[in-house]
Amino acid sequence: MLDITTSREVKILPTSSQLTTQDVLGSWKARWGINRMNYKIEPGLYQLGNPDSNAPVLVTANYKMTFDALRKELTDFDAWILVLDTKGVNVWCAAGKGTFGTTELLNRLALVQLEKVVSHKTLILPQLGAPGVSAHEVQKYSGFKVIYGPVRAKDIKEFIGLGMKATDEMRTVKFSAYDRLVLTPIELVSTIKISLMIFGVLFLLNLIGAGPFGVVDFYAYIGAVIVGCVLTPVLLPWIPGRAFAWKGWLLGFIWIIIVNVLNEWPSAPEYNLLKALGYLLILPPVSAYLAMNFTGSSTFTSFSGVLKEMKIAIPAMIISIALGAVLILSSSFI
Repeated sequence: MLDITTSREVKILPTSSQLTTQDVLGSWKARWGINRMNYKIEPGLYQLGNPDSNAPVLVTANYKMTFDALRKELTDFDAWILVLDTKGVNVWCAAGKGTFGTTELLNRLALVQLEKVVSHKTLILPQLGAPGVSAHEVQKYSGFKVIYGPVRAKDIKEFIGLGMKATDEMRTVKFSAYDRLVLTPIELVSTIKISLMIFGVLFLLNLIGAGPFGVVDFYAYIGAVIVGCVLTPVLLPWIPGRAFAWKGWLLGFIWIIIVNVLNEWPSAPEYNLLKALGYLLILPPVSAYLAMNFTGSSTFTSFSGVLKEMKIAIPAMIISIALGAVLILSSSFI
């Protein structure tokens, strides 16, 4: 991406509403956790199309997937895009962390010298960035007025066309099954390292005769991971209860009941009571813990609610897993 320098020595970067194959591939890789922590662009002022001094200024994060989601909705549109340095974090999370905030916005306005580029004093910020920005302070120290745009980037052109007025639909935060499903790949990938460690421990236990751990253990554990990382977020609104840990535990409990039935417990002599109870104590908490990872990506909870849930759920999970491990190890000697 080449730099453009205006006659007033204001650095402006060009961009386009057309996503390339590389952009699409990069987003796919980030979804699967590949280069996710470095998937960002240079902060600064970007020009989309051929904006003049009256063109709107849209503010966003430097997480590239966020930037791409905005610009792809601006086909045949002229605008300035002010990108804040959110350390490669999306608007919603960055607002909570403070990187999409008042200080960064004021600093970026000064660095890009926006007052030399536009003749108006209006900034359009994403609605989900509101928790991190004090609009009155921005206006007080920079002279720019903050207007919060719609929740979704696809509504931004209509929002501007309506005189920067948002409809109720534009203000509604949705978290559809698809929105939840696209978050699952990175959670699945993040469990691989831990899962390999668990399988390594089971292999060593088999070597020293504390097993056997085999196919049943493998698919029971993998099922619990899928329940926590995929089924719970997808089915979130329809699972009874409010706490994510409870929702994950409930589906995990159902899964382990199915595992026990498939293994013909209690009629199968090799599948004893201790092992069946051990599964019930270990694997639902695994699903619960993985389900809890989605609390930071969801509209279903709050920061204080997450802290309260973790304070109760984490110790309960540890105790349950420890007891279950004792039962399963004991079952191998019977």
